[in-house]
Amino acid sequence: MSGRARLAVCAAAASVMAACSLLPLVTPTGWILEAVLLVAVQTSVGALTRRAPLPRPVTVLVQTAVSLLLLTLLFARNQALLGLLPGPKVFEHFGQLLNAGGQDVSQYAIPAPVTEGIRLLLVGGVVVVALVVDALAVTYGQAAPAGLPLLALYSVAAGLDAGGSRWLYFVVAASGYLLLLLAEGQDRLSRWGRVFGGSGGSAGAAQSGYRGSGGQSGLPPHGGAMAPVRTGRRIGAMALGIALVAPVALPSLGGGLLGAAGAGRGIGNGGGTIAAVNPVVALQDNLNQSSNQQVLTYKTNAVDNSDLYLRIVALDQFNGTEWQPSKRSLTDVPKELPTPKGLGAGVKIKEVTTNIAASSAYQQIWLPLPYPAMKVNVGGHWRFEPEGRTIIGDRGQTTSGAKYSVQSWTVEPTAAQLANAPAPDAKFLAEYTKVPRSLPDVVAKTALQVTQGATNDYEKAVALQRWFTSGLFTYSTSVRSGTGVDAITRFLKDKQGFCVHFAFTMAAMARTLGIPARVAVGFTPGTLQADGAYSVGLKDAHAWPELYFQGVGWTRFEPTPSRGSTPGYTLDQTPASTAPGTDTPSKAGTEAPNVSASPTSSCSPKDQQLGNCDLLTTATAPGPTSTGLSQWNVLGISLLALLLLAVPAVPLLWRLRVRARRLGSGPSAAGNGGQGPDPDPGHPVAPGSSEPGQPHLRASNGARALAAWRELIDTGWDYGVLPDDSETPRRAVARLVLDGSLDETAGQAAMRVGHAAEQAMYAPRPQPAVGVADDVRLVREGLRRSTGRTTRLRAVLMPRSAARVVWELSDRWSETTQRWAVALRRALTALRRPSRQA
Repeated sequence: MSGRARLAVCAAAASVMAACSLLPLVTPTGWILEAVLLVAVQTSVGALTRRAPLPRPVTVLVQTAVSLLLLTLLFARNQALLGLLPGPKVFEHFGQLLNAGGQDVSQYAIPAPVTEGIRLLLVGGVVVVALVVDALAVTYGQAAPAGLPLLALYSVAAGLDAGGSRWLYFVVAASGYLLLLLAEGQDRLSRWGRVFGGSGGSAGAAQSGYRGSGGQSGLPPHGGAMAPVRTGRRIGAMALGIALVAPVALPSLGGGLLGAAGAGRGIGNGGGTIAAVNPVVALQDNLNQSSNQQVLTYKTNAVDNSDLYLRIVALDQFNGTEWQPSKRSLTDVPKELPTPKGLGAGVKIKEVTTNIAASSAYQQIWLPLPYPAMKVNVGGHWRFEPEGRTIIGDRGQTTSGAKYSVQSWTVEPTAAQLANAPAPDAKFLAEYTKVPRSLPDVVAKTALQVTQGATNDYEKAVALQRWFTSGLFTYSTSVRSGTGVDAITRFLKDKQGFCVHFAFTMAAMARTLGIPARVAVGFTPGTLQADGAYSVGLKDAHAWPELYFQGVGWTRFEPTPSRGSTPGYTLDQTPASTAPGTDTPSKAGTEAPNVSASPTSSCSPKDQQLGNCDLLTTATAPGPTSTGLSQWNVLGISLLALLLLAVPAVPLLWRLRVRARRLGSGPSAAGNGGQGPDPDPGHPVAPGSSEPGQPHLRASNGARALAAWRELIDTGWDYGVLPDDSETPRRAVARLVLDGSLDETAGQAAMRVGHAAEQAMYAPRPQPAVGVADDVRLVREGLRRSTGRTTRLRAVLMPRSAARVVWELSDRWSETTQRWAVALRRALTALRRPSRQA
């Protein structure tokens, strides 16, 4: 296998190994096999394309086109031209899937089910990362920068999952990157490596451009051949170190899949949070909890609270992949909420007051409310969405610890009112009966069969509800959740599921019949406690369909067996042509309906004596007033910002320090008798000699001259004049003057520094090096004057010679590993000797 082919295989392997860090986030994990197959094909196409004499961008474009075809075949075959070629419908479908995947990522708890949207994010993300890695490392021959997309992939996984046993995935991802760097180093060496070779070795080799005795130059005595490999490994170690630190510094990203530790599964440990009810389908995690962890407590003056569902959000948009809330404008929460849409004057209603207290561990951006709420007294930053009649947290506001009171209406329509409901306007009907083209025909056909014989929308809705609760379906929370067309089709076939499947399937079937429908997510009424309050727990999480009838408005139905309560108006099968007179309020016309108050919610003397009025009295107080980021989040963001600012500044700071040390203004100058620094701290042997013990190599004149020479070479390197270890000092100075366009003053200064370096390298007794530091500064100023602004900025902010610090670290690491190897061999030898003597 050629070096380039080996590098391509290692690039693909590194991408797949980094993708393994995503495995704990979702279940099942079969998606990784799809990603591996696509990456393998993409890598093969790149290898074949690079064998042809084509420009490098063409190779990347060909790989991109093939990857797009594969993703189309995998995710959008029905929308593609001829089942393979991507067209406008394919990109529209991809957009829907990505949007749905983004919603799922923010709403599911870990491990999330692999919905179509999440699957596209995973497989497509790995393919894109692999394409970038292959382009950087193989096509353009820059393996070290290829660590950035790998780092991004691992950081996503590490930031989302705070599991305690994820170190194995870090090791796998790190091994993949180091494998890529090793392959790249071998490929470079097979083509004679870099233009200049002085990077490895010891005894001053890290920074000296001249090695050996007698002025000979070339590769160092040891380790030079592995310099590219060690350089890449050190860069990789730094990048992977950042990957470990960044997730720790990042603040919590909220509930669901983006939750902090302890928030993903429902019940926190030691101050953790309870996973908020998912506005789509993360109800399954909560329903499967071993204990019904309490999230809400409330007291109400309703005589019968069986219809007091605490509604969180309405999902009214069905794109085929999932149900989700429409994007609508928000307003400030009014003192009194508007009359519910479609509710006429002929419907009997009752006014109910409910005081609710949320657990401090329950964090949700939607405020649980009885429907329809008419007045909400809550403190904090909240916004109102009029169409869905939901209240949403603003500026980081959540329900954690919220205490609030709600005045709501209990709507009690009759069967006759629902049966005689007129058709809504055409625009409203089109919006809420829209179904995706991908919805299988079996859904509409089943709906027609179930409602055969029904004469109006009300009778059709009751027929659907009765069919779901007739015993044909089995309630089970172990079934894989989902709300898209595939989940609905599977549910109708297997007839097993929980509230998510019942609610979303009934809503979809109602829409095929022309009945406006949506899905509400929230809680059932909960359990009565001894003190008269109701406790709502995780297992009370629920989803139910809402169907619209003009004159009544959005109306709850309950198709899920053994859950919640069946509304009374769905049990009355003898609708009359007009509603009974007892149900008609005093006001007529189209005005808002009258309300008849339920018994007072004031606390009785007995409750006062028992101390059971605390909830009612405190719930009316303002809710949480402190919102936004916590001090730990602010600290984490600050640390991350400092890290992001500090990392780019490392080359600049290192270069300033080295320049000051070499030119005698650094702290090491004093240790040299004021004569200047050692040529290379930690490696005091000057190039040009093979005997470290010679006194003249430690002389101040030679040390000062060699330090100035190294600074001159590195200064030229920073301004674009690459060093070449094969050149003599005179030749190097001549090339620096020519390539750097130095004027006469700067050129003469460069020659003086070169002459001093020759004396230090070759003369038995070097002449005093006077003014070499000032000469180097003159050359630096000359280079600044002769170069453009971009080059000057790069020389200061991102100096090329900063690569030497990586080489130095590589040398020290090699020396350390060699010492440990020698010590280990000696220890093993010492252990063998007693056994031989015995």
